Amino acid sequence: MEVKRLFDIFPYQQEKYPQSAALANKANGVWETYSTAQVIDITDSIALGLLSLGLQKGDAIGLISDNCVEWAFADHAIQKMGGIVIPLYPTSSKEDLAYILNHCEAKLCFCQTAELFEKVQGVQSEVPSLKHLYTFKDVKGALNYKQLKEAVHADGLKQLQEIQDGIKPADLATIIYTSGTTGRPKGVMLSHENIVSNIFSSIERLPVGKGDVALSFLPLSHIFERMINYMYFSVGISTYYAESIEKIGDNLKEVRPMVFTAVPRLLEKVFDKVQAGGLANKGMKRKIFIWATKLAEQWQPDGANGGWYKMKLKIADKLVFSKIRAKAGLDRVLAVASGSAALQIRLGHFYNGIGVPLTEGYGLTETSPVISVGGFGPGEMKIGYVGTVINGGKVKIAEDGEILYMGPNVMLGYYKDPAMTAEVIDTDGWFHTGDIGIVDEKGFLKITDRKKEMWKTSGGKYIAPQVLENKLKESPFIEQVVIVGEGRNFPGALIVPNFEHLYGWMTEEGINFNKDMKAAVVSMDKVKAKISSEVARLNESFGKWEMIKQFELLPTELSIATGELTPKMSSILNMPLRSRRSTRASLAAESIKFTAHRVGDREGVHLPDAFLGHGRTHHSARGTRSKGLSASCVGISAPHRRFCGA
Repeated sequence: MEVKRLFDIFPYQQEKYPQSAALANKANGVWETYSTAQVIDITDSIALGLLSLGLQKGDAIGLISDNCVEWAFADHAIQKMGGIVIPLYPTSSKEDLAYILNHCEAKLCFCQTAELFEKVQGVQSEVPSLKHLYTFKDVKGALNYKQLKEAVHADGLKQLQEIQDGIKPADLATIIYTSGTTGRPKGVMLSHENIVSNIFSSIERLPVGKGDVALSFLPLSHIFERMINYMYFSVGISTYYAESIEKIGDNLKEVRPMVFTAVPRLLEKVFDKVQAGGLANKGMKRKIFIWATKLAEQWQPDGANGGWYKMKLKIADKLVFSKIRAKAGLDRVLAVASGSAALQIRLGHFYNGIGVPLTEGYGLTETSPVISVGGFGPGEMKIGYVGTVINGGKVKIAEDGEILYMGPNVMLGYYKDPAMTAEVIDTDGWFHTGDIGIVDEKGFLKITDRKKEMWKTSGGKYIAPQVLENKLKESPFIEQVVIVGEGRNFPGALIVPNFEHLYGWMTEEGINFNKDMKAAVVSMDKVKAKISSEVARLNESFGKWEMIKQFELLPTELSIATGELTPKMSSILNMPLRSRRSTRASLAAESIKFTAHRVGDREGVHLPDAFLGHGRTHHSARGTRSKGLSASCVGISAPHRRFCGA
């Protein structure tokens, strides 16, 4: 058979690659597996249960849950009875939930836990169409999805088949809500054909297949992980769902996957842990670790480093890298795909160098999502680039540098919003991504920044924040960075230090500190001076107008919990204005005065409007973005002012 609609995938798997462990979940400390045949039976029974409630083809059905087998069951069951899947982020506010459920006129919502059930139940009275709630976990006072299951019988299967026969590849399969220009989420309509075409175009870059094992932990409510899951199912890969983000480390060791997806933030954290562990060694072991990691960071694709490098890398692998992989559960990994944000170039070299094959991909929800992705074969990877365009797709660069895309994976449009659809899909059929990029002579695509996130200094010079942020994060002392300063005479930065590395340095320097008092640590002159020297060192690679001259040290990480990272752990620069205003005060002000402390100065210098923008917002179909960030800043120390053009 051929996969034309998403619900064809598991029958296709049963015919081509029947699995005894198609899906797996951990329950009560034990991994429970489900065969391909079981998945088909379970999804048939849930689909029949939905029909028994009076739901029909075309009805919208919500799904709010972390990754688990039940997510996959509900997703495929909804499709089988012709429903439209509406994935919802578990971290969504009640306001957003009410808006989305009303906008799509959801008839039913699956909720994973008691907490999520209560959140949706709390807005149910505001959503007239929402008649049914079912939970995946046992929740007091709630109906469990197992109660929805109907016995699978010939008449029921015939009814399902009749519905499915009427579903065309071009029909709507799901609506995924993303941030809109007015602060309201906008619904991206994706058809079966949109996603299926992306599955089979992306499979060609994946060096894994039947019998291999994947670990899934990025949110299935985002199209990236969801499409990747469909791809796993389509080639017979057993898919294990991580217990939680906090348990990823344990689950990696238990499952030892051959393939998984990740976001740069997670890869940065793993890198930092590896560095901290290795540098904690003494004597010769420490020296060997430093030598080996520096060697890994020189890695180039296609054996470009030569035979002598390969021999040294083999020695480093035996002494260091093999132990790192074994300890982390990465000893069987054949492919890791990074997406959702830019990956530091250093990490691309490092992971491949230590024997963890890592590539980057690029795309948007509106493109189902993959536009381009690097492969693992000869000539298929270029560090710092997001691969080549997938088969069936075309990219061109507009005069202003924006990436335009055309292909079968471009969305049907924004739900109930033809005007906004027309803003991003032109009359010739090109989708305007909102990203700035270049294509090299071999067809590799490089993303340089977001079109609407680039801004000018008061001197008229363009600043590309993403480029500066990624460069600054090359410092082992810097964990997170947000570049600010639109309309001012220079850019500045909000910096979250890498406290683990910072504490190691402070101990070596004999600086007294309390790990539990991070705010006190970042206020220390010696800490400011150290970060200042790191910023000045990295400033050398920037143009004069790009150099960071002021920064603020933040004592806590930007996080999902505080609303400063998206559920896929992207930078707050990808977040809508309404979310930013709910975060810490330094991210909320639109026009303020602040005090800047130069490193080594005893008194602060009052700088009215000398640094940050006025919180001006930019309106586009890709979202509302606020550029003004409040900050109390640290200046680059005097010995390094020559790097700042001062």
